Amino acid sequence: MNPTVIDVKPQQDYTLHLWFKNGEEGIFDVKPYLDKGIFMELKDLSLFNSVHPDGLSIEWDNEAALCPDTVYLESVKI
Repeated sequence: MNPTVIDVKPQQDYTLHLWFKNGEEGIFDVKPYLDKGIFMELKDLSLFNSVHPDGLSIEWDNEAALCPDTVYLESVKI
């Protein structure tokens, strides 16, 4: 199992700066998801900025969420 997200900071370019439980940090690009289903609502920056850890991964106030494995494996580690 991949490490969980313990903190997240949204960026103005629709990326997320993530902190993982194992001490790693990464950047996750949400732009490829913004034309799909509930994620289209995240084009509204105020909603995009509502992102928060949910105990395993991340979610937004509209209940959009991403799989913890996707978030970890597809983030660019920094």
